Amino acid sequence: MAFKRLDPEDFVVSADSITSPAWTNNVATLSTMFTSSVQEASSNGNYYLNVYQTASTSPSAEIQFNIAYGNSTGLGSLLYNTGINNLSPTRTIYGQFRNLIYGDENASFIFGGVTQTDFYVITLDRTRFKQTLLPGSLNIQLYNSTGNIIRLTDNSNDTSVDTYLDCGRVYQIVSGSNGYAITANNAPGAVANGMTISGSYGLMLPDIGTIVLNAKALNLTFANGGVSLGTVTGSNADDNNPARLFRAISSGSTGTGSFALNSQETVTSDFAFVRARNGEFNYSENPSFISGSSGTIVYDAFIQNPQTYITTVGLYNDNNELLGVAKLSKPLKKDFSKEALIRVKLDF
Repeated sequence: MAFKRLDPEDFVVSADSITSPAWTNNVATLSTMFTSSVQEASSNGNYYLNVYQTASTSPSAEIQFNIAYGNSTGLGSLLYNTGINNLSPTRTIYGQFRNLIYGDENASFIFGGVTQTDFYVITLDRTRFKQTLLPGSLNIQLYNSTGNIIRLTDNSNDTSVDTYLDCGRVYQIVSGSNGYAITANNAPGAVANGMTISGSYGLMLPDIGTIVLNAKALNLTFANGGVSLGTVTGSNADDNNPARLFRAISSGSTGTGSFALNSQETVTSDFAFVRARNGEFNYSENPSFISGSSGTIVYDAFIQNPQTYITTVGLYNDNNELLGVAKLSKPLKKDFSKEALIRVKLDF
């Protein structure tokens, strides 16, 4: 075994972005969606639902995303304690996401410049994306009861400078596709830049895998840009609002819809270029190569024309500790007439 110190210029670092569909089995568009009837019948189903790619009772069922409803005044769900006003699960959800997104318990949710008091939130199951969501890949259709469709995306491709909140990057959700908003009032309810009179349709937060939807915008009629979602906020009752959004995403009782989203991961690679020059690594340190008694080369043919075969490259630190091993696909013949350049790639 022979050692050679690598110089700083022998190392190169690069970063590559890898994207893949967010849904189970690398499906690009989630078109069939199911909830659990057991969960819907339970108390938490009134403000929180899991959505699967197949029937929840199927062995292959996996959670794709969750739907929750939050309200700053606690409306839309029963109170924890009837003696304490406004304290309910929907208010807790509002506070949780306010702290997560804004990092400020006094902040308000602002959609396209309009402040709102309630929202729906879609959180992707953590196994559905690697590092972040891919901006520009969001394409989701929402249906009203008569089959009219609004198509939503994020406005990342219309944004020259990213905006950040406490949770990371934030983009407005607008009427459009593939990261571009519609630019004119050329569709029912669509105003300039794809926003409604109630502000944008929501926020896309790719770094935490979350989509916040503006309930007031979705409650608008189709002519005004919404889907008549009918969010109920009149009392502290279990109004089952998440199921309303699920029906809009899954095209009502048919269970079919169109929800496309990709995940993104940045893979950093460290390349080490190991050079074996013509005068290096031509003699083996294997005991069978040299006579143990005299220290001479055992085979006379190797005296003038030594030959070795490189099979492995080991990377050591200054303490002679092995940090990494690279195996060649086949032995590489080496002698005084040959030089070799081996590129070792380390992904992390």
